Amino acid sequence: MSGHHHHIDPNAGNARIFWAIAVNISLTLVQIIGGILSGSLALIADAIHNLSDALSLVLAFAARKIAQRPADDMMTFGYGRAEIVAALINYTTLILLGLYLTYEAVLRLFNPSEVDGWLVVFIAIFALAVDAITALLTYALSKESMNIRAAFLHNVADALGSIAVIVAGTAIILYDWRLIDPLITLLIAGYILWQSATEIGGAIRILMLGSPPDLDTRAILTAIRAMPGVAGLHHLHLWQMQEHEPALDGHLVIQKGRWSDADQVKTEVKAALQERFGIFHVTLELECSVHACKNPQDIGHAVSQKGPE
Repeated sequence: MSGHHHHIDPNAGNARIFWAIAVNISLTLVQIIGGILSGSLALIADAIHNLSDALSLVLAFAARKIAQRPADDMMTFGYGRAEIVAALINYTTLILLGLYLTYEAVLRLFNPSEVDGWLVVFIAIFALAVDAITALLTYALSKESMNIRAAFLHNVADALGSIAVIVAGTAIILYDWRLIDPLITLLIAGYILWQSATEIGGAIRILMLGSPPDLDTRAILTAIRAMPGVAGLHHLHLWQMQEHEPALDGHLVIQKGRWSDADQVKTEVKAALQERFGIFHVTLELECSVHACKNPQDIGHAVSQKGPE
């Protein structure tokens, strides 16, 4: 059901992506037709989710291609965040999808309909096989890319949905328990909402220029201020250029009498940031202790600031 393999290794070729999209769209059509013929809302819900997977695959692949473009006059930081934007869009659509499925399932709880259990089970088993294949293609890449992880989670939700639909179809065959169909739909929707709400925060944090979650801003301040030749560090900004590329800028105050060594001190500070914290994109403005900013903020600049403090 979900073919999220977008970001497949660039050297793997576009044919793999094309077939992933084609298989998922074909599966979506099979599920929708099967859901209508069998009367199963859970199967239709799974089909809609699978269609969103195919679309997310297209979006994620396009974002990956854009992200590989070099910086230019318009995008001086490069295009790497295109993948973060794609992830945010994918998570947002998943949340909307989860809410829609919840609404439809609640309506069906009050008005259960006849469901052809055998047809539901047959199509769900076929869908589960497709889910397993697409999950294998995207699992490794999902560990390294937020963009691919969003698509991979679409796929995982699809696989769980297929299993749930198989359970629902079996219950209908054995016990004619029609309420199982909307109940299973609610479970699928609940998983989609929970997973999306958990993951979307990371994309928002990057786009809002938040600090990397695995770095302690105060610890960095303390470590740099304790280095030889450093009298202070303030107006610190710590953010993520892209998902795996932390960046830092700030004002570095050189100790009194060490101004002649300022460049050396800056070099040592940059080396420490690379070795101890993995921060390679560093910009430091040097200040001598006599003319340093007055009463500066440790982190960031005051919004109303119009010049040196």
